[in-house]
Amino acid sequence: MLTANKLLLQGQGLSTVILQRAASVELDWDVRQKSRFAATDSQGRELAVFLPRGQAVRGGDVLVAEDGSLICVRAAPQKVLHITACAEHGTPFDLMRAAYHLGNRHVPIELQPDHLKIEPDHVLADMLRSMHMTVVEADLPFEPEGGAYGGHVTNDGHSHHHHAHGHSHDHAH
Repeated sequence: MLTANKLLLQGQGLSTVILQRAASVELDWDVRQKSRFAATDSQGRELAVFLPRGQAVRGGDVLVAEDGSLICVRAAPQKVLHITACAEHGTPFDLMRAAYHLGNRHVPIELQPDHLKIEPDHVLADMLRSMHMTVVEADLPFEPEGGAYGGHVTNDGHSHHHHAHGHSHDHAH
């Protein structure tokens, strides 16, 4: 059992050659938002991952094991709803409006210039279709916004805000 308790965001500081030789592990979003999980890498090694609380893992991040070995994380394809504006009458604004409505419901959402992705939810799918969006079920990697880079609510219900990027939420001037 190999323990990994360090994460290099997007493999920063590592050469491409090293990354190409590294083992990899495919994790879906449910697992990538946990701080502690077990997984098996591409070399068949059992991994025990212990990360700082509230740190979500993204595809392209690299786990560092105690023995110094590196494991590249890939976002595993999972069931998602792929949302696009109607090909005939839709506009990019429709996508923006859909993202706004989904954001209000605090569902994890992946924002792309030409589509959105959310986890399968027939209530939301119906709402989006009523807004004339095209909603298709697909198996794709899911990289929602927020995650490790914003406030991330862990399972114990506490919101952890990371101020690494100088976003100040304090309005007392």
